[in-house]
Amino acid sequence: MALHKLLVDDFYDDSYKLIAIHCGIEDYRLAYLLNKNLELKLERKPNDLDFQYLTSSYSIFEWNNTSQYVSWNLVSNVCKKEEDSLYSSGTLFQASEKTLKTFHLIPEFKRVDYFIKISEETQNVNKKLILNKLHNIPQIITSYEVDPLHIKSKDHLIF
Repeated sequence: MALHKLLVDDFYDDSYKLIAIHCGIEDYRLAYLLNKNLELKLERKPNDLDFQYLTSSYSIFEWNNTSQYVSWNLVSNVCKKEEDSLYSSGTLFQASEKTLKTFHLIPEFKRVDYFIKISEETQNVNKKLILNKLHNIPQIITSYEVDPLHIKSKDHLIF
């Protein structure tokens, strides 16, 4: 009798392109610029990416191009949260102050502000053309392709 094993990795498909973007603008403004220059229709999803174990949430924009079988996602890599921290000031009472903590979706790329994830069934997307158009947007400092196979925390990109 033959024994068949199913592995979890068999169901996960790495057929997507990942582009890192460095810029200092808000997520909605970047989505607008991408829509305008790349002729996309990115819309903010009703729910952000929420990781309970990281206690952080990341904004995400999505567009499914059904005619070309391509799904575009713009996701923030940075989440800043204000947290209370207690400290002793050498007196009988403890004082609290607010500190700003920064969390990253992909910790290996702490300087990246946003990622564009392009999932496609067919290889129709020209990444060189996309990168050229991104470099022509004055608000974007730089953008480049990232190999998803070399990212340790690539499970955070499953959405």
